[in-house]
Order: sequence, then structure tokens, then C-alpha cells
Amino acid sequence: MPECHTIPCLLSPWSEWSDCSVTCGKGMRTRQRMLKSAAELGDCNEELEQAEKCMLPECPIDCELTEWSQWSECNTSCGKGHMIRTRMIKIEPQFGGTACPETVQRSKCRVRKCLRGAGMEKRRWKEAR
Repeated sequence: MPECHTIPCLLSPWSEWSDCSVTCGKGMRTRQRMLKSAAELGDCNEELEQAEKCMLPECPIDCELTEWSQWSECNTSCGKGHMIRTRMIKIEPQFGGTACPETVQRSKCRVRKCLRGAGMEKRRWKEAR
């Protein structure tokens, strides 16, 4: 029998790698090639697509906060004072993410009028009697 020579399939060159599948962080990229002609006397088992992992700069992580607490009681028992409320940072911003807004708020409060010198007046009145 005459010797059989297989002619391998002909493939195009690999394409350029695609862009990464993500705009930040970990993703995938691919490249392809095409079958130009099938193999004679055999199969073409060459791969036509390849994929690999790609890594871009980390994705920005924005600040995340808890809900506001309830307002505290007024810090004075009479006259003008203030009360506060707070919230906690759950996630610190990273990689250029949005900065955290304020975590403490103050508000003015006014409790009943303070009686000035009421104790002195009572004492004087008792002494006068």
C-alpha cells in the first residue's frame, strides 16, 4: 500500500485578545482563529478559541453607612441646648469610591425657660417674712 500522508487543517492566525469583560476588577478575555481548510484524511482537533483571566484596577467601593440613630435628649434641663444623632460607617471607601458624608448631626433644642435666681428670691422672701 502506498504511504498515506495526512494534510493537516489550515488555520488563520490568532486574533488579538478581546477587551477584558469588565471595566474594573477580575474578568475574562478571549481570542479566536478560523479554520481555513479542513484536514484531509483526518480530523482537525485544533482549538479555535482561547480564554484567559484578566485583571484591571480594583473597582471603586463607595462609603456605606448605617441609618441615623434617634435624636438624643436635649443636653440641658432648661433653656437653649442641643441634641445629636449619629450613624456608623459600615464600609470605608476604597479605590476612589465616594467619600463618607457626615456621621454626626447637631440640632438646637429649647426646653422650658430657666427661672433666673428663683432660689435667691425664695430665700429673700422667707427672710423678709
